[in-house]
Amino acid sequence: MALLCLFLMFAKFQQMNLVIDCGNTRIKAALFSSAGLVQKKSFEGMDALSAFIGSSSFDHLLVSSVSYNPYEIISQSRIAGKKLILTHELPLPIKVSYASPHTLGMDRIASVCGAFEMFPGKNCLVVDAGTCINTEFIDASGTYRGGSIAPGIAMRFQAMHTFTKALPLLAPATQATLTGNSTEACMQSGVLNGALAEADGIIGKYHQQHENLQVILCGGDYPLFENKLKHPIFVAPDLVLTGLNRILRYHAAL
Repeated sequence: MALLCLFLMFAKFQQMNLVIDCGNTRIKAALFSSAGLVQKKSFEGMDALSAFIGSSSFDHLLVSSVSYNPYEIISQSRIAGKKLILTHELPLPIKVSYASPHTLGMDRIASVCGAFEMFPGKNCLVVDAGTCINTEFIDASGTYRGGSIAPGIAMRFQAMHTFTKALPLLAPATQATLTGNSTEACMQSGVLNGALAEADGIIGKYHQQHENLQVILCGGDYPLFENKLKHPIFVAPDLVLTGLNRILRYHAAL
């Protein structure tokens, strides 16, 4: 706590950015200084987020939201600096080569901006294990090429329960045997081992096609994949927040 207070005191003399990510399941916010991440928080709803905005000191604000009205969020701030909403029309610090950019999820854009911020000049593959399991590829020139979208872990359990008459609704286990000896164990094996094999297979194909490849793992379910994939990965739980801050820094400098 004392270290955080000292860091916050130091950050007062630097430009501060607030980025907010309202995803499908969670609201996350982070304060960044020029030295890096200062503070991050998660919120259950808009009341808690509003209180955080009102009690925080920052110079610029960027909101990415799929679950709440972003205009209502930025209207709560009276800062003199940039107040931005991430949309497909907002200029980015990377190039986008995507056939339908207006359909592109903003969390996907933020993740590749974060990846290229962390590993400039490298081919980067992001594996985002969240509500959906997304892969995103940005090449060494900084051009986002696209990726894949697949059902996430919870969604797979929900689908088996919804579309059958007998299978229960399960929460994911931390480990799953290869050969289940009960219905529940078989479901855990199918979902967890299946998702791991799927991710390993996609990562392997990218390694075959691209040299100098860096794989970055993020998303709320990253612990279910961490230390279980065959290929080397870099774990970055705050990748989306880092990417949002990169976009905000890009605009704050204009």
